[in-house]
Order: sequence, then C-alpha cells, then structure tokens
Amino acid sequence: MYLDHFGLKEAPFRITPVTNFFFPGANRAEILDALIYAIVEGEGIIKVTGEVGSGKTMLCRMLLEKLQQHKVEAVYLANPSLSRDELLHALADGLGLNLDGQRVNVIMQTLQNLLEEKSNQGTRVVVLVDEAHAMPLDTLEELRLLYNLQIGDHKLIQIVLFGQPELNDKLNQPNMRQLKDRIVHHFSMLPLSKNIIESYLLFRMRAAGYRGPNVFSPAMVNLINDASDGLMRRVNVLADKSLLAAFIDNTHLIEKKHIQAAIRDSELAPHGLKFKLLAKKALLLSGIALLVSILLGVSWLLLEHF
Repeated sequence: MYLDHFGLKEAPFRITPVTNFFFPGANRAEILDALIYAIVEGEGIIKVTGEVGSGKTMLCRMLLEKLQQHKVEAVYLANPSLSRDELLHALADGLGLNLDGQRVNVIMQTLQNLLEEKSNQGTRVVVLVDEAHAMPLDTLEELRLLYNLQIGDHKLIQIVLFGQPELNDKLNQPNMRQLKDRIVHHFSMLPLSKNIIESYLLFRMRAAGYRGPNVFSPAMVNLINDASDGLMRRVNVLADKSLLAAFIDNTHLIEKKHIQAAIRDSELAPHGLKFKLLAKKALLLSGIALLVSILLGVSWLLLEHF
C-alpha cells in the first residue's frame, strides 16, 4: 500500500525470510561463513541458537543457497516434530529415494549405501534441522546414530541444529550427553543493538529500492529498539506498521506517533533497559509506599491502645 509513497519496489520488512534481504551485520555474515567452512572442511555436529525472531530461519535459507556453490547436498527439515521413523523417511525423500512402505531397517541400509556412494564421489551431505528445540528426544537420538555412520574415519553425514535457547536445556539432560559431546561448533545469534538497528532499517529500505534519506531518525530507532528487544522479526513488524502509519498521515518521515501506533497495533510493550529500570523503580516506590502505610497503621493502633 505504501510502496509508491516511499519509492519502494517491494515491501522492505516482510517477516518471511527472503535471502535478498539477508543482513550481514551483527555477526550474521561471520556465522554464515563459519558454518560454510565447518560443513565443507570439518566434521562434527553444529548448533546455532537464538531467540524467537532473531533470524535463524533466514540464516538457514542463506546457508542452503550458499552450499549450492560447493559440493554439498543439503536436506532441509522444516518440521522438527518427527518420530524416529518419520525422520528416516524425510531424509530418504530429501535425498531422492522413494522408500514409502519400506521397513525401517531397509530404509536405514539404503540410506547408508547412498551416503557411502556420495562420499566416494566427493559429495558431502548435511542435514539442516530448523526449530530443533521442538524435536523429540528420541528423534534427536536417531540423528546422533545417523551421524555415527562413517567410512574409515570419515563421517558420511553432517548435522546442523537451529533452535531457540531451549535447545540448550534439552541437550543438558543426562540422556542427551552423547549427542551434546558430538557438537563441536556452537554459534549464538544475539539481538541487534540500537546502532545496528539503525543500519538494519536503512539496509532493508535500500534493498527494497528506496533511495532517499533515512526515514527513521535516531530517536525513532530508540523507540523501536526498546519495543523490539533487538529481535529482527519484531523490528520488521514495527517498521512495516510505522511506514503504513506515515503513509496514511501523508508524510515521508517516521514520527513518534507512528511508532507508538505500531507498538499498540502489534501489542508489543517496550522491554528495553530504560523501561526495565523504570519498572524496578516503580516497584520499589510501591513497596516503600506499602511499608509506610503499614507503619502508619501500626502507629495508629498503638495510639488507640494507649
């Protein structure tokens, strides 16, 4: 609706991952390069964690795209809620095998034969598991068993787990220690800082075709930072709604009222450090007020008694 108003070719703040809008800042490019190196040159299970909306799925999509330039065949599992048998079927389907109705042991042997063949051809196979924190423990254990497949001292398959911090809690369980011990690379996707958010907003606008000055002033970036906690998805939602509010207001500069309208419409409350400090201060003041009320009440009772 607001594209022509801002001279945009496409919507700049869609929450659906589109690799043309991959932001290389805030250590995202470094993690991507490290992932590619670990998959192409190394071994071991890889873990990438980040809060909801931190950009894990976008990173995963970028990884899928970049791996095409290397001799790596990737299987992407978008649905982690798979049983052990469903996992084997999903891997078989991802590698082009039609094994519907086959017994588990047949699927496992066929997969191993195919992986050995690809290894002999110099092709690496990697499984990318999105939302791995939601994967059942038995299925995670099946992934570990698959990782154990090897020829000589060479592993036949690599695994990358993308998940929320809850994945760490799951892996810390005693029955998951064998899987945890095989994770040799750990990457964390941190929230965007205020300065990075300003660069991020302009980057997305430019990627969508905008050529004017930054419509988000530092003061407006502060508001978005406080309300989003630096999470990309929240930043996108607030920026998109702010542009719409500015369009309706027939202005090209995002104002405080536009950000506030976006926050209200998104049902997001500011959670930044400033607001946390204010909340603590309010709690402290209410506690003091309660204490004073109690002391006054006790004093009144004592006076009445005497």
